[in-house]
Amino acid sequence: MKKLETDVVVIGGGSTGAGVVRDVAMRGYRTILVDRADLGQGTTGRYHGLLHSGGRYVVSDPHSATECAEENDIIERIHADAVETTGGLFVVGPDDPLDFADDWLKGAQATGVPHEEITIAEALRREPRLNPKSKRAFAVKDGTVDGWQMVWGAARSAEEYGAQILTYHEVTDIMRDGEKVLGIRATDHKTGEEIQIDCSFVINAGGPWAGQIAGMAECPDVDVVPGRGIMIAMNHRLVNQVVNRCIYPADGDILVPVHTVCIIGTTDVKVDDPDKLAIPRNEVQQMLDSGEVLVPGFRQARAIHSWSGARPLVKDSRVDLTDTRHMSRGMSIINHESRDGLSGLLTIAGGKLTTYRLMAKNIVDIMVEQLGDDRPCRTETEAVPGSKDQKNYHVTHRLDEAEKKLQKEQIVCECELMTRSQLEELIEEQPMASFDDLRRQLRLGMGPCQGGFCSIRAAGIMQESGKADVERVTELLRRFLKNRWIGLWPILYGDQVRQTALDNWIFQGTLDMDHLPEAEEAHV
Repeated sequence: MKKLETDVVVIGGGSTGAGVVRDVAMRGYRTILVDRADLGQGTTGRYHGLLHSGGRYVVSDPHSATECAEENDIIERIHADAVETTGGLFVVGPDDPLDFADDWLKGAQATGVPHEEITIAEALRREPRLNPKSKRAFAVKDGTVDGWQMVWGAARSAEEYGAQILTYHEVTDIMRDGEKVLGIRATDHKTGEEIQIDCSFVINAGGPWAGQIAGMAECPDVDVVPGRGIMIAMNHRLVNQVVNRCIYPADGDILVPVHTVCIIGTTDVKVDDPDKLAIPRNEVQQMLDSGEVLVPGFRQARAIHSWSGARPLVKDSRVDLTDTRHMSRGMSIINHESRDGLSGLLTIAGGKLTTYRLMAKNIVDIMVEQLGDDRPCRTETEAVPGSKDQKNYHVTHRLDEAEKKLQKEQIVCECELMTRSQLEELIEEQPMASFDDLRRQLRLGMGPCQGGFCSIRAAGIMQESGKADVERVTELLRRFLKNRWIGLWPILYGDQVRQTALDNWIFQGTLDMDHLPEAEEAHV
């Protein structure tokens, strides 16, 4: 068994875990992050891309609203390259109750959420596709954020301070000696190797899986309730600002422009297993209907992908557990020393991606106090690598870059303007990456063809690089297409049916993917 030794192990590679490992490393502790999959593959990579202004929660969860408002500016600054400062609108639709708008206005004033009421004419000037029958409109500081880019930015910042990031390492045991944590054991899914990491502190940031992880340390009753929500990406930006319905939070009440698409979301249904998240067709239809309320003609646009994520909601005895929509979005930190008599273990769950840095600060503050140290948080003031020039993301940035070297650089993915050099550099940096790992960092296959053309090119480039043989590349491509299909099946209608049929003819007819040689499981 491979053995490592460090001060702090962070379990979970979503936004919270990445924020924690960065904070811990910046305070001078040796630290290692482990995740059973890739960074941002859980809840963080399965949301609608919203950087909250706080407006959504001014009535339903005022404390969360204030936290979002305060963290919004910080995230925009320290993760500039991952954030697009779109702005946002809260709009009273033609059939929405007018009295809620008055409550919303009072809530925004009370929680410190920046806002301005504008005329419907001005709202339509900003967003011409907006429902012209809308009755009131408020402008807010909503933005959009690429969750994967944000997580990788935090991880690379942590690495600059000496942290190790171990993806595809699944924790199998939290070791303890009586009332003290000794470390963790994990399995490397890429090699099959077992690993033991000795440490004096473990921070459990496992999101919807946090309860299962705490159970490994014999700390039961960590009740994290997965709240499943589906989202649908449309093939272009029907709006350029975030558009919210000014109603009590409900299903399908937000449309978010992210990169070259826009995303409608979301439902909220309690599930038992965060690894089994359905995309029911009736909920897909519900999202499309909801889009029509915000933008008439929404259904005529082309839906290109659907997905489902699990919110890590912390059980509240005051709330009916069949109704996750009304469970608090606030963060919850469990001190296992005071609750279970086990020192060296803390668990964090709940919260929002927008408040990830604050969540990390709060739990690391508790750890530092328990260790008897005085090491203040500095994450608010220092930008992550790639954001130090303070330039925010803009949707045309890849086009600007491509036009400068159009005759010299091969475009691998026309939809997302991903270049060959970008792909080759990432393959060189991460030779064991799957195509889905590449997708999360480069947006491979996230346009209208859903990988129909670019995935074949990427397969050829990976094989040419010498980082994988033909059998492994074939298996990586097969898995990538299978995963893309999961999000295509529930939304097949209109133009996307023709696109998917074309892709199927290419892969099953021309390439005969199902009958090509397979790689050994351990090497994929």
